[in-house]
Amino acid sequence: MPFLRPLRRALLALAVTLAAVPLAPVASAMAIRDLVSVQGVRPNQLVGYGLVVGLSGTGDQATQVPYTTQSLLNMFQRLGINLPPSVAQNLQPKDLAAVMVTANLPPFASPGQQINITVSAVGNASSLAGGTLLMTPLKGADGQTYAIAQGNVVVSGYGASSGGSSTQVNFLTAGTVANGATVERSVPDAFDQGPTLTLALDTPSFGTAARIAQRINQSFGANTAVALNAGTVRVQAPQSPGARTSFLGNLQALQVDPSSPPARVVIDARSGTVVLGQNVTLGACAVAHGNLSVTINTKYEVSQPNPLGAGQTAVVPQTQVQAKAGKAKLLMFRAGVTLDAVVRALNAVGASPNDLIAIVQAMKQAGALHAQLDVI
Repeated sequence: MPFLRPLRRALLALAVTLAAVPLAPVASAMAIRDLVSVQGVRPNQLVGYGLVVGLSGTGDQATQVPYTTQSLLNMFQRLGINLPPSVAQNLQPKDLAAVMVTANLPPFASPGQQINITVSAVGNASSLAGGTLLMTPLKGADGQTYAIAQGNVVVSGYGASSGGSSTQVNFLTAGTVANGATVERSVPDAFDQGPTLTLALDTPSFGTAARIAQRINQSFGANTAVALNAGTVRVQAPQSPGARTSFLGNLQALQVDPSSPPARVVIDARSGTVVLGQNVTLGACAVAHGNLSVTINTKYEVSQPNPLGAGQTAVVPQTQVQAKAGKAKLLMFRAGVTLDAVVRALNAVGASPNDLIAIVQAMKQAGALHAQLDVI
């Protein structure tokens, strides 16, 4: 139609204009807060031993876990309840479980602040669902009590059993209590002491450390920061706590382009996981990998003697062993091959995780893998 021609021309001109505009490169800058941590500003681990009550018959068995009953008797004594020896010896509660309580005390936590806790069974309790954790002191590595925990345990799984059959989803012997502990003591810190702050890089890199120091000096003046090594940057900071807090907040918001991570291949032999970094390349090499499978079948036959003989009936095993070698598929890689080409080639031949582990290790031994190989 005639009136559509101007519209088509306008759309064509717009498409040509957009195609001519260069695409802006994807920014790779990261905030300093995502690259470093302030030395001395860290959480502290807390641990405690307690009791969970209110279980519906899923607690510890007293005959197999005697310390649960002993803990209950000790608590009774602290509460002024003294049971006769005959009753204490025959005490076998089924709605009680001994647990370990763990928590992370965040930095700068003050008394009265509430933190989350994790409750884990240490006996043979089958489930902590519906239980209540009794007041449990949480101690640090120095033996001091830093928090008190108590509350209803929330378990993220469920299970059921009847007639010898059972089903279970997730774990029933560990749960959490949101805001289940109250901080009673703060951890002393050296944040506002000394003229300097130390930034520790999460991933040590000489290039990243130098860029962080350069960026800080550009924003706060020369000689404000110096990169001591690949993992440490020392920063001159204000003395007063308020000025130091504001200074560190502005510093952490600065954007820095981190150095490219080193080429690395990580292999978890236990789970068959192989992770290849983005900078992994190969030299010229040829790879041939085949599978060898051995099958052993054993059949048992009954040897029946002559009816008139004095022999006895015997079971004679008949064993057959078969070995089969799969066809080796030859792969050719040119020098400078990138990760994408390697992955596509290995997927094309149907390499399993175990095959990939063997291939990567052989490439490293041959000097064709240009990356650091870490086996965990």
